[in-house]
Amino acid sequence: MHAYIRRAVLLTAPVVLVSALAVGCSSPEPAAGGTKPTPVEASASFAKQDDGKPAEEAPSTAPAAPSLKVGESGTFPTGKTDEYGENFKVTSKMQITVVSAKYVTPAEVDTTNKPEQGQYVKLTLTLKNVGKAPAEFAAYGMMMWEDDQTAAQDATTLEGVGEGPDLDTTYKPGQSVTGTLVLDIARKGGKVSYTGGDDPEADASFVVELPK
Repeated sequence: MHAYIRRAVLLTAPVVLVSALAVGCSSPEPAAGGTKPTPVEASASFAKQDDGKPAEEAPSTAPAAPSLKVGESGTFPTGKTDEYGENFKVTSKMQITVVSAKYVTPAEVDTTNKPEQGQYVKLTLTLKNVGKAPAEFAAYGMMMWEDDQTAAQDATTLEGVGEGPDLDTTYKPGQSVTGTLVLDIARKGGKVSYTGGDDPEADASFVVELPK
């Protein structure tokens, strides 16, 4: 009789131990006055914190670039950034006038090179410093063409370089230059954007809408 009771006690001991461990691993009770979240509420809270969506970017503070057709003028700011390329500060202002945009053949720009993209366009611009400090303009590698079918592509070429006034220079207040860029684009139409501005938040300084 005593042996039977002793065996029963031994068999029930692990059950008590497992129950104690289960209680010890459970979530602690909430502080006085609080409520313990249900599993559904906890899951919903986690989903809100990690929903897989990227954080929203702060809107750009750069002014909208003027979009110009032949015969139109606009202005864009120039300036400088800090040593980290941030905190743009306006120091001067440039005026841009689209004088003409003419589609040309290689022979018309005195070259034997065929346009890699498909079409040459001779773009004549007038740039003038209408600000109070010197400003630079550098078009090479910074004139991007695109349309509804083709994403932005570098349109600059070395064709026509050395003929006539050079737009790529430093402009003192009041100075201006009327010069020509020969651009290589995929087809007639679309738009050309100047992306060589100083403001890191600006997609472009100005945009030229080409005729079709």
